[in-house]
Amino acid sequence: MTIDLLFHRDRSCLVVIDVQQYFLAKLPLDQRAPLVARIAWLMRVAGALQIPIIATAEDMAQDGPLVPELAALLPEGQSVFDKMVFGLADQADIRAAVAACGRSEFVLVGLETDVCIAHSALGLAAARHRVAVLEDGCGSPPPHHAAGLDRLRNAGVTVTTIKGMHYEWVRDLATLAKLKAAIGTELPAGLTL
Repeated sequence: MTIDLLFHRDRSCLVVIDVQQYFLAKLPLDQRAPLVARIAWLMRVAGALQIPIIATAEDMAQDGPLVPELAALLPEGQSVFDKMVFGLADQADIRAAVAACGRSEFVLVGLETDVCIAHSALGLAAARHRVAVLEDGCGSPPPHHAAGLDRLRNAGVTVTTIKGMHYEWVRDLATLAKLKAAIGTELPAGLTL
């Protein structure tokens, strides 16, 4: 029996976690805008490939909304979940959205790597989903980003990059050409394909 370790666009859901100004402000200044730009680009990729997106913002009344650049990329009428826990699998309405999307693979980006990303990834993995965290699609103030990634790797969560996941979702040159036609060829600063 062959084991397929790649992620698939028809099985994947992109989860955008807590990209709020409150958390971005904790990152070094030079990391903030590039991180948001990379996540926005990946959201456009997901949209073009018909990959569902679930978005959360932690305690919006206190910490503010999802940043406008990302909120604008959600499908029309889709709301952002007001996450009142660190791990999204621990909140009933988000857990219901995970089940309702009908996907078995979850790709996580956002903030913060060692807390909400880690708790969410571990909770989804405990629920027997395949989970990937994109190293250049999430952040935490140093040294916590690296520590969070180490924890996830040690727990068996796939840690990869935006570039890597892009190509796992695309898979072939015909799909790549259609994607480029849909979203263009401009890349965020620092991202190469």
